[in-house]
Amino acid sequence: MTHTTTDQPARGASGAVVPVLAFAGIVVAVMQTLLVPVIKDLPQLLGTEPSNATWVLTSTLLSGAVATPIMGRLGDLYGKRRMLILSLAVMVVGALVSALTSDLLTMIAGRTLQGFAMGAIPLGIGLMRDMLPREKLGSAMALMSSSIGVGGGLALPAAALVAQHTDWHALFYGAAGLGVVSIALTLLVVPESRMRAAGSFDVLGALGLTAGLVLLLLPITKGSDWGWSSGTTLGLFAASVAVLLLWGVFELRHPAPLVDLRTTARREVLLTNLASIMVGVSFYVVSLVLPQLLQLPKATGYGLGQSMVSAGLLVAPLGLTMMFTAPVYARLSARYGPKTTLILGMLIIAIGYGAGLGLMSAAWQSLVIAVVLGAGIGLAYSSLPALIVGAVPASETGAANGLNTLMRSIGTSVSSAVIGMVLANTANHVGGVAVPTMHGFRVSFLIATAAVAVGLLFAVCLPKRSLPASHTQLRASSEEEAALAHAEEVLRGFRGRVLDAAGVPVARAKVTLIDRRGRQAGAALSAADGTYALAVPAGGAYVLAAKAPGHAPLASSATHAGDDRAIDLDLALPGETVDA
Repeated sequence: MTHTTTDQPARGASGAVVPVLAFAGIVVAVMQTLLVPVIKDLPQLLGTEPSNATWVLTSTLLSGAVATPIMGRLGDLYGKRRMLILSLAVMVVGALVSALTSDLLTMIAGRTLQGFAMGAIPLGIGLMRDMLPREKLGSAMALMSSSIGVGGGLALPAAALVAQHTDWHALFYGAAGLGVVSIALTLLVVPESRMRAAGSFDVLGALGLTAGLVLLLLPITKGSDWGWSSGTTLGLFAASVAVLLLWGVFELRHPAPLVDLRTTARREVLLTNLASIMVGVSFYVVSLVLPQLLQLPKATGYGLGQSMVSAGLLVAPLGLTMMFTAPVYARLSARYGPKTTLILGMLIIAIGYGAGLGLMSAAWQSLVIAVVLGAGIGLAYSSLPALIVGAVPASETGAANGLNTLMRSIGTSVSSAVIGMVLANTANHVGGVAVPTMHGFRVSFLIATAAVAVGLLFAVCLPKRSLPASHTQLRASSEEEAALAHAEEVLRGFRGRVLDAAGVPVARAKVTLIDRRGRQAGAALSAADGTYALAVPAGGAYVLAAKAPGHAPLASSATHAGDDRAIDLDLALPGETVDA
């Protein structure tokens, strides 16, 4: 069995940890939206064909999708802070490579390196779970999760301003500078989590996932250029299915897989990930449609004639509203649970797109759409990590949230491909230039509404918790109270008290859950009254190992059927020992 460090970090983490981690998420989003203001000019800037220039965006999407679950797993194994800094450092190198070139291939290489920064989102959420007390965790994860939208909304006008008045390479120098600041703040403020997963890194699993995702996302992002019925597109889709099926079989048989598919197949995790794809689709549609509608000349009869900077400022409230919904989400989730908050967010998104179908004739109407959609997407995005964190063992937080972030990336890439195809097929060609039509914009909004409806169905089907994430989150004011609250909430797992030989409760005893393959499946500290609680990822045989200063360690075998119930199991530590 692999021995791992499972001690929880000190809960007295600096109050600056949350804003520093959220800033890292914003930096990632800035990197993603960096080139949006100059998309239409990229072929001229790089001296290449439009179909080649799109690889500057596609390469970042692909590397981000691949890096996200891999960096999450590496963080679980070797330290989340360490991997967060590595992700940001690779991004900085990529930004500097892009800043120093106008060559297409070198630019694509730089943008590929920048995509590795996407791992910062699940790593940041994992660090928050390991460090923060429960009463602060909900709003902190919400802010981290929505930072991708916040950064995107804030970056659009800033990048437009830079691109309009200086050399476009300055965008990359700015991104590199932000990355360096984020690394410095992380080193100064964020402590390393001591929570570690057992096992080793699954290299073959990482290679298989990489190959499967590249084969899947390439035809999704390039299908409109190659033709959806072309041999290349269909062949890549078939190859991706074959590779991912083989990868799944390998992961199920691997003792320490990159992605625990048994956990991923659990109803809560699966439905949350499927809903995440739909939220990703809905988020990208507004980001793609509104800037184009705002910048089209009024001579078209429906364009709003705004400058690049004005369009960016009018869309910016999308991100700002997402940021302001984080504390609102924490209150709603504490009272009603993250499932209800996700459903509410989906409903608001549907209202935003429905209203948008009739609100496309003035700039102020675009502002209203951006605010409403920002509120809905912010609530939905904020709910996703809380649902994932509540359904997986602590040692798998990074990998599970990495997979969830990957699902959002798949949603945005599908959205990009489909909406790009719709706008291209409905465009009017004037003087050899394709001009998007109002019909294309409305069809795009209808597609987003349909995606939200499907996501809403997934959200409604999520299982209820026996208690809402409720009042215990707001009431807990210490680690011991938080542990007690957790004991009340666990549905599938073991709970009870840690006692000494005389039957007296033992506080702050470390209880570790070990599965039948010798891997750590969870860890907890007992509360002041000896209470502990541990969730199990699936049914099966487990060993609960308990130890505390002044007592000999205890290992107790137990079996869980895998149903949604908690098995009461008290752990009686043997008598005192000198060398414990």
